Amino acid sequence: MSEAELIFMMGSYEARFPTDRFYALNHMWMQPVDDRIRVGFTAYSVRLLQDVYFLDWEVDAGVSVKPKQTIGEIESSKAVSHLTAPIAGDDIQFNEALLNDPSLINTDGYGSGWLFSLKSEVEMLTAEDYVGHLEEVWKETQRVIKGQVQ
Repeated sequence: MSEAELIFMMGSYEARFPTDRFYALNHMWMQPVDDRIRVGFTAYSVRLLQDVYFLDWEVDAGVSVKPKQTIGEIESSKAVSHLTAPIAGDDIQFNEALLNDPSLINTDGYGSGWLFSLKSEVEMLTAEDYVGHLEEVWKETQRVIKGQVQ
């Protein structure tokens, strides 16, 4: 992980956001790697999901996706949720290691726990913009999760 990071306090939990990547409002990070954008869950998202233990893709590798398109499903100790694409892109490729061990999302979310990659040239939020958004919505988020975050 990058040495430079921003911290957002979720109650007493520190959610860390490396500044060497970009972010989306659906709580995913995006990092340019060669000619692709690698995508994973932010620390904020992982904290709300808690222990991820199942992942399934609903689209085939190589297809193009649109923003907010459902591409898979994830199951955690808190819920079963749809996975949606944070941005439009082409030639989606999945992190095959996660199908065998989705716990990498919990243990190395900014490293080997990345979800998928795609080719895209859209604009994305900086870490500073994303943390600013979290600060704006945190009070409402706490109310929605009703004390689940200590």
